[in-house]
Amino acid sequence: MRVCGIMSGTSLDGISLAVVEFHKGGWTLREHRDVPYSKATREGLLSISNAPTHTAEIARWNFRLAELYAKAVAKLSTPLDLIGCHGQTVFHEAGCTLQLGEAQVLAERTGVPVVSNFRPRDIAAGGQGAPLVPYVDDLLFRHKKLTRVALNIGGIANVTILAPGAATIAFDTGPGNMILDQLAWVISRGKLTYDRGAKLARRGQVHRGLLADLLKAPYFAQKPPKSCGREQYGREFIATLLATQLPLEDLLATATVFTAASIALAVPAQTDELIAAGGGTLNPMIMSHLAALLPRTRVTTTAAWGIPVMAKEAVAFAMLARQTWLRKPGNLPSATGARRAVVLGQITP
Repeated sequence: MRVCGIMSGTSLDGISLAVVEFHKGGWTLREHRDVPYSKATREGLLSISNAPTHTAEIARWNFRLAELYAKAVAKLSTPLDLIGCHGQTVFHEAGCTLQLGEAQVLAERTGVPVVSNFRPRDIAAGGQGAPLVPYVDDLLFRHKKLTRVALNIGGIANVTILAPGAATIAFDTGPGNMILDQLAWVISRGKLTYDRGAKLARRGQVHRGLLADLLKAPYFAQKPPKSCGREQYGREFIATLLATQLPLEDLLATATVFTAASIALAVPAQTDELIAAGGGTLNPMIMSHLAALLPRTRVTTTAAWGIPVMAKEAVAFAMLARQTWLRKPGNLPSATGARRAVVLGQITP
């Protein structure tokens, strides 16, 4: 069975596709492709993400995104049996979530059955609806003797804690690239959507007082399960940073360290390996700060396991789609807080 996982995350940078072939010996990653959003698409999605907007715009983007997903699938060279589409999150909070990308349009355009709308069933079962990738982290990275933490640094950063003999724990640690991307956009006056190679952040100085204040946020002391998103680290958060009137490069340098430090706070002291994925792994400043903050932990990426850092979440939703197709649960109650394991999503034939 060949399943294409489609993921477009809170960074709003584009669409990631991964084709996974399942066979008796396990699975093989057959193909991976990233398709960036155009500037107009990104700005359009930003305008309806955690923002007052007209229902007409939400409905239109629900169909537009499905067309974009279908065009991305059409570029793949591998024949497909199933598609697992996470969709684009435009709102998420405890007890409520919304992902766009109309599955019926995607199924009609591709001629392939689609599994979509993964998160609501977990919420209905008392969970946060996030994170869902830990189910796959557990399959891929659990070790009998080593404590491993799987880290994804997308718009939001999240960890999956895999300790020998213990239940899997997972939660959002706080901001990933979200704050950095927005500040890079402000500094470049709309020319840049992210801080490539941390070049802008390197120009600034870390403001220790601001960093200390940011790390005092109650969220970091809150026990899991917990999740966050653009609701916490979107426009209003950026406006608060800008109100400090600190130099923009200093704000970016401070926010970069803040991202790394908030992740480090979530990593248990006795962790043997941190296995990172996501766009944030391409930011050398984040990765170097993580290594410095976690001196007893081997910091590596999923590339060491044969999974490109930008492909991991798409791989995960291919695997979750297969679970749904087989009518098997795909959530981990210990990660989401759900009362029980449930079959996720809806199937559009």
